[in-house]
Amino acid sequence: MTLWKAWNLDAVLREVWERGTVLCGLSAGSLCWFEEGLSDSVIPGQYAELKGLGFLPGSHCPHYDGERGRRPIYQQCISTGKLADGVAADDGVALHYIGTQLARVVSSRPEAKAYRVYLEDEHVREEAIAAQYLG
Repeated sequence: MTLWKAWNLDAVLREVWERGTVLCGLSAGSLCWFEEGLSDSVIPGQYAELKGLGFLPGSHCPHYDGERGRRPIYQQCISTGKLADGVAADDGVALHYIGTQLARVVSSRPEAKAYRVYLEDEHVREEAIAAQYLG
């Protein structure tokens, strides 16, 4: 994203997105559209907060069920205020946004889900969002 910003690609992406172009990506390619998220690309082998392009509100965590440390670290970051409330996605799950609203969750794995993860009354809450299994 540093290069995207240096080359003004972030502005170009925002412009085409606002005109209705579909943007997508896996892993960091999904995280980049949010304001922030949990990534292991900042420091190899470690999870860290990463600022995104900010097209979508809140934070995002991919690989929620696919990497052992992701879920507890994401929840800890939300509980301590290092990350905003957000949406997590198990491996194989796609989040379909229309504008800035989550419209649909689909999956290539029968049991995979997405989750709204948020702080309420000083406790991290996790609400599962059922995904439509596409096969």
